[in-house]
Amino acid sequence: MSEENPVKPYIHHAKYYETDQMGIIHHSNYVRWMEEARMDAMSQFGISYRGMEESGIISPVVSVSCQYKSMVHFDDTVRIQVKVAKYNGVRLDLEYEMTDSITGELRTRGTSTHCFLDKEGHVISLKHDCPEIHERFRFMLGSEK
Repeated sequence: MSEENPVKPYIHHAKYYETDQMGIIHHSNYVRWMEEARMDAMSQFGISYRGMEESGIISPVVSVSCQYKSMVHFDDTVRIQVKVAKYNGVRLDLEYEMTDSITGELRTRGTSTHCFLDKEGHVISLKHDCPEIHERFRFMLGSEK
């Protein structure tokens, strides 16, 4: 994620309840952190998930993956950088890089893919159905196309 990214990182302070019996953050929490970072990134560009839902748009996760590189422990602070890898109005692909906020050590890399649906569960194109939100996602991508 070395290219210029318009999204500011999200900071997460690891909680005790997120740890497992071995004293490290349980793997299931990273997906939660990705969601927190995604919501934060969207809000940076004026995209409210609640607002999308109230206007009849939902954005389910189609796929998610994590590659664990090094352990996060209780009381560590993690910097989560979100990058829009691809966006076409129908599908949104995000990349996440989680690093130790003090040492910069890579902790986890992740990806998530999302689509956009109407209230009936039909795939929609934000470009056609909600152009104002579409433009904000394009700005997150760093694209003026």
